[in-house]
Amino acid sequence: MSEPRSAPTVGQVVLGRRLQDLRESAGLKREEAAKILRVAPATVRRMETAEVALKIPYLQSLLKAYGVTDDEADAFVTLAEEANKPGWWQRFHDILPGWFSMYVSLEGAASLIRSYEPHFVPGLLQTEEYARGVMRSGAIGQTRPADIERYVALRMERQSLLTREDAPRLWVVMDETALRRPVGSVDVMREQLDRLIEATEMPHVTLQIAPFAAGPHPGTYGPFVIFRFAMAELPDMVYSEYLTGAVYLDARKEVATHLEVMDRMAAQAATAPRTKEILRDLRKEL
Repeated sequence: MSEPRSAPTVGQVVLGRRLQDLRESAGLKREEAAKILRVAPATVRRMETAEVALKIPYLQSLLKAYGVTDDEADAFVTLAEEANKPGWWQRFHDILPGWFSMYVSLEGAASLIRSYEPHFVPGLLQTEEYARGVMRSGAIGQTRPADIERYVALRMERQSLLTREDAPRLWVVMDETALRRPVGSVDVMREQLDRLIEATEMPHVTLQIAPFAAGPHPGTYGPFVIFRFAMAELPDMVYSEYLTGAVYLDARKEVATHLEVMDRMAAQAATAPRTKEILRDLRKEL
């Protein structure tokens, strides 16, 4: 059996899709590929959908059967070996649920992250004390002090992607509610507003606030994130979280609907320059 894990890396997702394309180009069904490996067809499906790591001997046998040249196969295997390495976030496996491990992997690989947040400041823009306050509220279902500190450390490490050389573009629409709801002390909220004002100066960050005065908008059902990738093998993907888990959507119709809603919210929300003014005004109120 191929080795299971809590969540795939983006590299495994990409290679799994490439492996499926190679099989289909070779005119083989999953059942036929399974006979080559002497495994159940479900094993081939799990390899192609990145539900399991790519076991190298299996991969080599399939690539040969699919007519891939030796040089191309060697390159594919090298990529698979790299993709099979645990992501940095797996150091937090003790507190990180599998359904969110995938999120961290996608976040790190995305070229564009569009986020709607009605309740809290998005995790990538939270200060340490604000994040700690959110965790202490029990919003993630954990209240043990040791677990909270681990969650805060993970959140702070995730933010490093905003300062790396190939940082993704981050475009956030955030309800005014998220800024009016106090988290921690007044000092914590001041620091958080300062952090958001600083973020508006980052060239790859766009922050928009949906003010109360703008009325209802189509995204009031709940928070969601849209990921876009530079890799052709990965389609746009939507992440939507609920109390005990999350769903990942990549069907064209579902993604298109979320994109349309996000665009409508961005058009209705305060512009980026106006958002900066709103943040400064809120800062003065504290």
